[in-house]
Amino acid sequence: MDATTAPAPRVAIVTGASGGIGRAVAERLAADGLAVVVHYGRDASRAQEVVDAVTAAGGTATAFGGDVADEQEMAALFETAAQRYGGVDVVVNTAGIMLLAPVAELDLADFDRMHRTNVRGTFVVSQLAARTLRPGGALVNFSTSVTRLQLPTYAAYAATKGAVEAMTLILARELRGRDVTVNAVAPGPTATPLFLDGKPQQVVDAIAAQSPMERLGTPADIAETVAFLAGPARWINGQVLYANGGVA
Repeated sequence: MDATTAPAPRVAIVTGASGGIGRAVAERLAADGLAVVVHYGRDASRAQEVVDAVTAAGGTATAFGGDVADEQEMAALFETAAQRYGGVDVVVNTAGIMLLAPVAELDLADFDRMHRTNVRGTFVVSQLAARTLRPGGALVNFSTSVTRLQLPTYAAYAATKGAVEAMTLILARELRGRDVTVNAVAPGPTATPLFLDGKPQQVVDAIAAQSPMERLGTPADIAETVAFLAGPARWINGQVLYANGGVA
């Protein structure tokens, strides 16, 4: 098949794609042949590093910044993807923040910050995805295995992710007849710079030992799960997949 008759690539938007799990997801989807819009919140230089890595590997990517909780900025993100690449087929919401404290001590301003990014941000992007994803498309939101682990200090964060799970499962039913799947991935402890920062090695080792696999997850492990849901997993819909190596 020559260039004049080759089909256009599928198109993915990955929020929070400038580092950690988001970057691994963007690079994995690009390796599968998708054109990727690398969304970032504040760090344009890191997002450009992802774009450069994708293009160096032969893929297609562009960076776009914006606040996931701002509906106008996210509408511009979707419009850019459609104008540049012709449409949107996959949306992956990795953008999120985690602020930890016991319930009795948590600053409510921190609770509001997490709610705005994790809940409102996921809702804003999911709403746009529901309106624009083409048939055969997929929306992948992000929860956490902490919703089942009941770890102290994680209550407020887990509460935001419980909300993400609820909206994800309901949206899957609302999109009946659209040929669009809607799922959530719930990672366990994953060796990102953010997770490892400030943790003594003995603490990291203890956390890794909780899994029967006796290691932490890697961003690549999570990206593999996302790629499955974004591509071949057309019969998985309205589910939460726990990608945690068997922690719980």
